Amino acid sequence: MKKFTLIILLLLAFGSFAQDKNPRVYGSFGLEMIFSFATIDNQGYDQGNIMRWAPVINPQSMVNIDFNNVFGLFTGLAIRNVGFIYENPIDTEGITKYKYRTYNLGIPVGFKIGKLDKMLFFAGYEIEFPFAYKEKHFVDEEKVSKDVIWFTDRVEPVQHSLLAGIQFPYGATLKFKYYLTNFHNRDYTTAQGEKPYDFKSNIFYFSLAWNLFTNWKEYDPKNYKSEMR
Repeated sequence: MKKFTLIILLLLAFGSFAQDKNPRVYGSFGLEMIFSFATIDNQGYDQGNIMRWAPVINPQSMVNIDFNNVFGLFTGLAIRNVGFIYENPIDTEGITKYKYRTYNLGIPVGFKIGKLDKMLFFAGYEIEFPFAYKEKHFVDEEKVSKDVIWFTDRVEPVQHSLLAGIQFPYGATLKFKYYLTNFHNRDYTTAQGEKPYDFKSNIFYFSLAWNLFTNWKEYDPKNYKSEMR
């Protein structure tokens, strides 16, 4: 949490220098369609990752602070469905595939720069707290087990990530995100004394969203310019 607080303070300090007049504060909302991958290192084996598509449910609500018509800050809340699919050749029982995912509560903080009424670039940091975990195990494409667990210690309880993207005119948004934290808790031990997640796995994804930074109540490109003058 110290890193999170420090980032917020630095962004607010930078924003105060960029301020022309009173900042414009407004809310925005967007839904995210996620295409995720993972960098994996399992005893030296780094293959086996398969793209995972998560079109639902990924709502995110932002609080925007625009200091002028070219620079602003944002923070907010998000619920995100994130995970990865992994074929593990080390298993000897057959072609083994695992599907892992968590639902996370996220708090992003970052900045945006550009023509905020048209096209803008954004970047920042997000802290996430997983609260619902699902794991599916397949052998030769046949499902052999499924676990759904709330607030489990199978995954790291706090996830840190970096994000960057671009919002195009009319609201289409492309975002890239990389998780600095390992997805699973590598020290998790089963009742049998096994460590099933003792491998490195860092998720990254790109996503599509709409109107992520567009004022949900009164956004109008013509009025926006006049307000910021």
